[in-house]
Amino acid sequence: MIPHLHRMFVILAGLLALSTARAAEDLAHAELRALRTEVIDAIVKGDIDSVIQHVHPDVVVTWQNSEVCRGRQGLKDFFEKTGRDSFKGYKVPPTPDELTILHGGDTGISFGETVANYKLLGKDYELKSRWTATLVKVDGKWLLAAYHISMNVLDNPLLNTAKNALYAAAGIALAVGIAIGVILGKRRNA
Repeated sequence: MIPHLHRMFVILAGLLALSTARAAEDLAHAELRALRTEVIDAIVKGDIDSVIQHVHPDVVVTWQNSEVCRGRQGLKDFFEKTGRDSFKGYKVPPTPDELTILHGGDTGISFGETVANYKLLGKDYELKSRWTATLVKVDGKWLLAAYHISMNVLDNPLLNTAKNALYAAAGIALAVGIAIGVILGKRRNA
């Protein structure tokens, strides 16, 4: 009878440990969702100082234009130089594809998609991007440690605008070339 009780005790201890681990994961995901909401709200409001409170002091961010900023001041400088005037809000805020992949109790990796509105070169653009975020828990608080955002280099509104401008320039050059050819042809015949 004692081996049977021992086995029961081991099973119950295992279930308790599993339940405790599951509760810790659920808490971490709730904290990460709250962080996401706070950061997105601050970005939409243009409140970079509130965003800074949620990033690690050594944060590294790589943007769609391949510019990299490091540290809280680097992020603030980038926002002041580029983001404040060009970013106009989200059509789809950064939305994870799945729950954050947790590594231990203090590191997570999240990834997903966003669609943001920008005003660039005097025009409005809707840019669909993919992103990856690394999050770390420091002194009981989750912080954004790294963020990388990129868009499809082969199919995006900026590239389409550039292609259309090139086609227009080529069409104008062709028309001017034909006009010059006609004028020169008439001079030879005259």
